[in-house]
Amino acid sequence: MENTDSSSEGNKFRVRKLELSDKSKGFIEILRQLTVCDSVSDKEFEDRFKEISMYGDDHVICVIEDETSGKIIASGSVFIEKKFIRKCGKVGHIEDVVVDAGARGLQLGKKIVGFLADHARSMGCYKVILDCSDENKVFYEKCGFKQKEIQMVKYFV
Repeated sequence: MENTDSSSEGNKFRVRKLELSDKSKGFIEILRQLTVCDSVSDKEFEDRFKEISMYGDDHVICVIEDETSGKIIASGSVFIEKKFIRKCGKVGHIEDVVVDAGARGLQLGKKIVGFLADHARSMGCYKVILDCSDENKVFYEKCGFKQKEIQMVKYFV
């Protein structure tokens, strides 16, 4: 007999690509738990969604929707940088990984990061990189990442 508990739990928290309808499911609100995210009109969301979609598999935003509540409870993105070094290699850049405060501890962040890293590997990337805060370092180490060098930033606004 099949164990329905684990399979239904797996389905309840499946990773999928962002859909246009996810704005109404709390996608922008989840991003606000990560950083500054001003209000985005439906038109702005649709325009940016279409723009990102034009990149195909070179820019993927994924989400986890809680099938019970219909709300987006986790998200992350990866974009593929094409390079001349390493035989015209490619690098995946993971960005904007966030899990809803009420859903932490359910391994959803690990699922998101795994999905994004697997996507980068499937696209032929020789590595995948990300920036994180000191307090998130241990989490990313558990996801198979290691610290290398330091991050620098220059903001324009």
